[in-house]
Amino acid sequence: MIDPVVDVEWLRDHRDDVVLADVRWYLDGRSGRDAYAKGHLPGAVFIDLDTALARHGSPAEGRHPLPDPGTFAAAMAAAGIGDDDTVIGYDDAGGVIAARLVWMLRAIGHDAALLDGGLAAWTGDLTTEVPQPAPASFTARDWPAGRLATIDEAAAGDRVVLDARDRSRYRGDAEPVDPRPGHIPGARSLPTRENLGADGRFRPVGELRDRFAEQGVSDAADVISYCGSGVTACHNLIALEHAGLGAGRLFPGSWSQYAHTTRPAATGDQP
Repeated sequence: MIDPVVDVEWLRDHRDDVVLADVRWYLDGRSGRDAYAKGHLPGAVFIDLDTALARHGSPAEGRHPLPDPGTFAAAMAAAGIGDDDTVIGYDDAGGVIAARLVWMLRAIGHDAALLDGGLAAWTGDLTTEVPQPAPASFTARDWPAGRLATIDEAAAGDRVVLDARDRSRYRGDAEPVDPRPGHIPGARSLPTRENLGADGRFRPVGELRDRFAEQGVSDAADVISYCGSGVTACHNLIALEHAGLGAGRLFPGSWSQYAHTTRPAATGDQP
């Protein structure tokens, strides 16, 4: 399997061998599809987070539960992504949204990677031309239990739990989306956007490893990542793999599930 992060030079060398996927989505309600229509990387197909990478949310499961495997497979096939295709995902936010697609594909054994730096790293022209891929054959596969964590496991306190949200939401200073502020007691703040440097690309591997080490992570096997709804948490999981620390687990319901329970919430800078 390829490294979960590739750069623009790699993409140019392998462009004919991959499917390029635009996975833009915005928490503030802007349309990712509209942004794609106004200009995207040549040949890129659009993957809609809400319909392809999640199913309808609920208080019991969170805002972006993982989709049914059959629904995901059908969405990939309709986008021209087949069982043997390598997928390179990008967005305009350093990969924090596209990481959901890349993580989902890799979790079921499919070759996929993030384009480092995303749209901003592309130096060529953009296009408004929408490709019309022929439907492909994509096999539905169950989400591996070993790559997922339940709410009980995330709250147990016996694993390293990483909160990928901005620090203000972790502290409970404000909560713009979910019903109450704070974080899961014991969880450590590791904002996913801080995986990136000022140029919007991943920090060097050594820096990523140091960043994880500061949170007690030397092996991802016992790491659970969560965020608001299980989307940007995938970026921390991709960063763990890219740093050579292995594959952690995603708590799909994340804070949007936890906040609807009566379980305790912590606030402030400390776990």
